[in-house]
Amino acid sequence: MNVLAVGCHPDDLEIACSGTLAKYVEQGANVYMCHVANGNMGHVQIQPEPLREIRTKEAEEAGRVIGVKEVFNLDVGDILVNRFDTGAVDAMADVVRYTKPDVIITHNDADYMQDHIETSRIAFNGSFIATLAHKSINYAAIPDFIPIYFMDTLGGVDFTPTHYVDITDQIETKLKALACHESQIKWMLEHDHIDFLDMVRTCSKYRGYQCGVTYAEGYRPCCVYPRMTTKHLLP
Repeated sequence: MNVLAVGCHPDDLEIACSGTLAKYVEQGANVYMCHVANGNMGHVQIQPEPLREIRTKEAEEAGRVIGVKEVFNLDVGDILVNRFDTGAVDAMADVVRYTKPDVIITHNDADYMQDHIETSRIAFNGSFIATLAHKSINYAAIPDFIPIYFMDTLGGVDFTPTHYVDITDQIETKLKALACHESQIKWMLEHDHIDFLDMVRTCSKYRGYQCGVTYAEGYRPCCVYPRMTTKHLLP
């Protein structure tokens, strides 16, 4: 099985779905992570270009902790993510063609910031374009539309899961991967006075309460033609 997780900023996937990704890896799946934005605006003191480099390295290290096969970075600047950016959409289509996923996990199509919403649409549109033979860039077109699952929002706000993944055995891997994003963890603690590791653990525990396990991550499927499937795709 091949799995592609598409997040906006480095650390978004670690926050929302890295327990699930680690569980996929443990079950033998080929897991890939893709970040659309480079996170270059995610700090008050560190300037954008050095921060871009720091966050790229942090994302790669987090991917190693989870055990993914490859981490892609479309390198779009923060606040510049746009579903009408043909370069970004074509690049996403190439990632889809290259990874040939059986399922895509990405942001909810309604979220607290525009970059996340636009990333959701880029994942959706890019996976559609990946099926078009005459739009192929570097890899052959894929034959089928890929089911998409939307991952939880930050803090679970305004998101009601229809599916849960038990990540009780993966919670420490999830937090270890998130801790790789040191520039963000320290900034959130110093700037916003938020212990992000504790917040993510608490949110995972809350989702666990909802479905009867210790820790969980929540999802809902993208319910549009022809992305529906009878296959059980979450681990």
